[in-house]
Amino acid sequence: MAIKSDNQRSRRQFIKKSAWAGLGTGLIGLSATTAVGQSQNELNTLQNDSDQEKSSFTILYTSDIHAQLRTHDEFFWENQRGVYRKRGGMAVLKTMIEQFRKKNPGQTLLIDGGDYFHGSAIASLTEGEALIPILNAFNYDLILPGNWEVVYKKKKMLYDMGHSNAAKICANMWHQTQDADNGELIYPPYWIKFIAGAKVGFIGYTDHLIPKRQSPAYSEGIRFTHADFNVAKYIKLLKEIEGCGIIFIVTHMGLAQQVGLANNPVVAGADFILGADTHERVRVPIEGKYCKVVECGAFGSFLGKLDIEVEDGKIKNYQYQLLDVDPAKFAPDQNILSMIKKAEQPFKNILDTVIGTTTTPLVRYFVMETPMDNLITDAIKWKFNTDIALSNGFRFCQPLNIDTASGEAAITQEFLWNMLPVDSEAKIGYVSGTQIWDWLEKELQNAFAKDPSKRFGGWFVRFAGMQVNFTIGNENGKRLNWVKVNGAPLEKDRLYSVVACEREGDPDDTLCRIEQVKQPKKLGWLMHDVIKEYLAKHSPVSPKLEGRATATDQPATLLTQLQGTTYEFR
Repeated sequence: MAIKSDNQRSRRQFIKKSAWAGLGTGLIGLSATTAVGQSQNELNTLQNDSDQEKSSFTILYTSDIHAQLRTHDEFFWENQRGVYRKRGGMAVLKTMIEQFRKKNPGQTLLIDGGDYFHGSAIASLTEGEALIPILNAFNYDLILPGNWEVVYKKKKMLYDMGHSNAAKICANMWHQTQDADNGELIYPPYWIKFIAGAKVGFIGYTDHLIPKRQSPAYSEGIRFTHADFNVAKYIKLLKEIEGCGIIFIVTHMGLAQQVGLANNPVVAGADFILGADTHERVRVPIEGKYCKVVECGAFGSFLGKLDIEVEDGKIKNYQYQLLDVDPAKFAPDQNILSMIKKAEQPFKNILDTVIGTTTTPLVRYFVMETPMDNLITDAIKWKFNTDIALSNGFRFCQPLNIDTASGEAAITQEFLWNMLPVDSEAKIGYVSGTQIWDWLEKELQNAFAKDPSKRFGGWFVRFAGMQVNFTIGNENGKRLNWVKVNGAPLEKDRLYSVVACEREGDPDDTLCRIEQVKQPKKLGWLMHDVIKEYLAKHSPVSPKLEGRATATDQPATLLTQLQGTTYEFR
């Protein structure tokens, strides 16, 4: 942390004496985080020169890159069918960003909304470290921890994030000891930037449901609160104490939660929510009651571009675009390509190994059932010959399309890491039909709760051996219509064998969030080995939508949790 100047100390003392009382004692001391990465002299210079600055600035926004370094297949939904195009690649993205920086030099901010350090083989095998130099080469101004930044546990999250040169913010991640919370935020709650004659404040939030969504051990030592716990306080602080005329809330909460927040009076006074987590592609800002919401896709396939025209320090006009990171339009940056090759080199031979083939695209974008997870759960069920096989409702992993000439696509070991970046151990247990029914109702609530703050960012749980029909619009606990196991109606009193991956930190008798399972046992097989053995025996595979999860009120190709707005995934 930079040493504070006398000006900073004097300013802090003045604020303590004259202003903090009106906002509550909980805010004392926060002004030290006012402008991370800028000295007070720089701030004074920017203020004095504000009349000469341009009257507009640009925010370039990425999120949910999930460590996808190379150009890859990307999925689009057009005319009620999937279409695949080559998109992304960090080297292509870098060229694109630099071109926009040149168009508005000195007045362009680059922000990332989280889930950068996890989601690929290179990330998992180096616990994110190999990605640090690449991130720093982009010169991000501001980054936010996503829900997967905790996957390597707290100490490693602090290391990876800490080695980024960008400012970091998050107003709802707290240090916690085993016995009690010590009351300190892990990162500064906000960041301020003087740009284009305006004082702009950014407040950060990640998903408060992280300990429930993911293996509990990942976030040990961290406590999370919902954004509505303190966002009103920070908006008030930024406006009334710091004098910010423009306020952005940078979030990694999922689109449904973010729209719910935009409709909550606690965010009155904010201008935009720059969202992330559910990989949604918002092409027209969603109008909440109190502010607007955008989200800019995933895997480095898209770049959000928000141009702000400033008048009297406030937003006069804006233009938002969601832009494809298209390798046909932007040549890859050679320096980034070299850095990627260096990061890949130690693992190249392993990652290029072909472990199977598919004759249908592997895609994971659908909310209720996906071909990619049908492949995974089919492999688990085949290996262990159980009644039911489960996989969490993951979203990460770019698609894999079919080569038109051969009619197949090679599945490499690298792509296996994209599908399952955590190589967990298989675990079996025995569960009654009643437990399965109640658990499915809870999982439907997690995905489709009418209160957006209760929705998990992940999609509906995935499975083999079951068929499940439900009505999304029904009340909590009343969504299920019927359940079949291996073609026969679910019997409430019968015990069924279930295999899923072990979630580190769960009680021994918990399996994929099903509690009090009987005879739980780890099986000594890692999921990667199960998938590789299945592909070796069954390739080419051809997974597709089979009606394993169906809704009476939505199509099988549902692509978003968000209902009741004009938003459409495409």
